[in-house]
Amino acid sequence: MGSGAAGDQPAHGVTLGDETAEIARVVAEAAPGVEKIPAAERVYASVKAAILDRVYPGGQLLTEGELATAVGVSRTPVREALLRLEESGLVKLYPKKGALVLPVLPQEINDVLEARELIETHAAAKVWPRRKQLIEALTATVDQMRAHRRAGDAKGFLEADRAFHEAIVGAAGNEILAKLYNSLRDRQVRMGVPGIEVQPARMDKSIAAHQEMIEALGGNSVRRFRELVVAHIEVAAADLRGVR
Repeated sequence: MGSGAAGDQPAHGVTLGDETAEIARVVAEAAPGVEKIPAAERVYASVKAAILDRVYPGGQLLTEGELATAVGVSRTPVREALLRLEESGLVKLYPKKGALVLPVLPQEINDVLEARELIETHAAAKVWPRRKQLIEALTATVDQMRAHRRAGDAKGFLEADRAFHEAIVGAAGNEILAKLYNSLRDRQVRMGVPGIEVQPARMDKSIAAHQEMIEALGGNSVRRFRELVVAHIEVAAADLRGVR
């Protein structure tokens, strides 16, 4: 599937059939035992991954028949999966027509980032009393970011970045907020991070920002930690809005 880099779009002339064939190939090459996963889960995971990687770009109309063929299931689990994707804000269902992949709008960028800031600053305060337990895990994640930076693996780098923040939110102990945060990051993945592959210096700045957050956790100022979290989200906002 696509690398997830900003600006990746299917080439002109690519048909829905070609795209669903690619999804079918990925499913077929999945680890042994994939057939034991409920059909609706397989459809949901496959279509969601294709939307986030922009194999299915905003404005693309997906039909139940095409998706059923791609994943090798009946239409019933496809309907179940599309309902979940609509709840996640990734598609809009149109009876007897299919599911429209929702395009990313400027307001969505604002909403996602505002919600991220609310959740992450709340989590920063909640984890502060037990912050030292987090430092080791977060340090390992930043080490992964450095390894992906050296390898030039932008997608792996962004996944490690996400894992860093999810660890903090998860440590706050609110499962509802953790699930909401996960869905927000899914939506942000679809927005892309422009130019990170061709601007490695941006990876270096991101690593430095994450390292600074770890050092703040080892200090005695929760205010400083929260300020760093907000500053990091503001950088992400500037990156995303820079290409819209």
